[in-house]
Amino acid sequence: MDKQTVLLVEDDPSVSHIISTALKAEGMAVDSCKSVEDRDALLASGKYDLLITDVGLGEDDGIATLDAVKVRDPSLPIIVISAQNTLNTAVRASETGAFEYFPKPFDLDELVEVVQQAMKPRSAGLSTENLEEDNLPLVGRSPAMQEVYRMIARLLRNDLSVLILGESGTGKELVAEAIHTLGHRKAGPFIAVNMAAIPTDLIEAELFGHEKGAFTGAVSSAAGKFEQAQGGTLFLDEIGDMPMHAQTRLLRALQSGEINRVGGKGLIKLDVRIIAATNQDFVNLIEEGKFREDLYYRINVVPIELPPLRDRASDVPALANHFLNLAVSEGLPKKAVTTDGMELLSRHSWRGNVRELKNLIYRLVVTAREEELSEAAIRQILQAEHNEEQGQISGSGFPDIVKSIIGDLMSDKGQGHSLYVRALEKFERPMLEEVLRKANGNQIKAATMLGINRNTLRKKLTEYDIDPVRSR
Repeated sequence: MDKQTVLLVEDDPSVSHIISTALKAEGMAVDSCKSVEDRDALLASGKYDLLITDVGLGEDDGIATLDAVKVRDPSLPIIVISAQNTLNTAVRASETGAFEYFPKPFDLDELVEVVQQAMKPRSAGLSTENLEEDNLPLVGRSPAMQEVYRMIARLLRNDLSVLILGESGTGKELVAEAIHTLGHRKAGPFIAVNMAAIPTDLIEAELFGHEKGAFTGAVSSAAGKFEQAQGGTLFLDEIGDMPMHAQTRLLRALQSGEINRVGGKGLIKLDVRIIAATNQDFVNLIEEGKFREDLYYRINVVPIELPPLRDRASDVPALANHFLNLAVSEGLPKKAVTTDGMELLSRHSWRGNVRELKNLIYRLVVTAREEELSEAAIRQILQAEHNEEQGQISGSGFPDIVKSIIGDLMSDKGQGHSLYVRALEKFERPMLEEVLRKANGNQIKAATMLGINRNTLRKKLTEYDIDPVRSR
């Protein structure tokens, strides 16, 4: 049997040698070249079973010229490799119909395995369209983010359910938006709904809609989030907070592809892609009986785990500059971070992840007088934020606050509740607001931090007219 033949287009001799040696060791024949011109001349022979191409080939763009290759041989599998490790590169590679994309440095054994898979029976790819990097929602070239980009690129031409996992502030909604806006449903709506922000008794009506008179206050019919997302994507954020009764109805909808409004009888056929996200541990939720295992497997067809910012510190400078540019586009002053300032940002722990970094940058842009944001200026803001987190409650600060509250109350001549109850009420509202802020509006987290059950927390929030959504 004839050897399978690979054409490798790579202008780095060391990389070309390593790949060629590995493929030849697997019994393949390999021809190599360094330019698009040489590539096209060799492909004209029609003898190749697979093409591996770098993106940067001198002044040539290895991806931009692939359309002509696909026109000549639509079934030729293509693998793209690149040191331009951005979401833009991964998406462009996917849109050309590339079988796979590998950011450099890559695992050589994985590349060989993918080459072998690609030369099995194959199908034609799709057309390409250029994307501007500034239009893409995700920033960073760390290995962890490159894997996220590869996964996103694999999801653009299908409707598989996706579960995005990660800590608060890592950008889960941005990933969902990227899958939608770069995928084949981009012409449809992107509807996001936060499960933790919807009262339990309203969640089914919010998701599935309701008919007039279905419940007290339903003075007219209304479409739910599923109907609003028809033809597009429904993003269910904080899905771990969904109550069990709503989980049962969601599972039925996903299994049947149909819904009916609350109080309605007619079925509505769904044409919606589902993307869910959570910062909770589903294993624990399932073991505690708080989440249906069958629903978990239904939504977790393709998991994407977002790394915390502390695990991709190399991306901090790019993110910081991205937010500085965003600030300028929003009419704020133009600022730059000095070298020592950027080093401090890269060393910071970022418990609030990318969201915390963005907030810090905007705060610096607004408050700093200098055009260059130095290490000293950044350290001052970080220390101020640390003091705010402490709330000046530890040490001598807390007794002073208590004395102030009691003094104010004792000077109140009014009758009513005891001093203890009134002091507690005085302190309770700011405590609830602060805990909710720490929990990013997640009521289950807040209840756990407070040591009370969720129903008690909700009752308190209603009593003090506190909106958890504003805490996000």
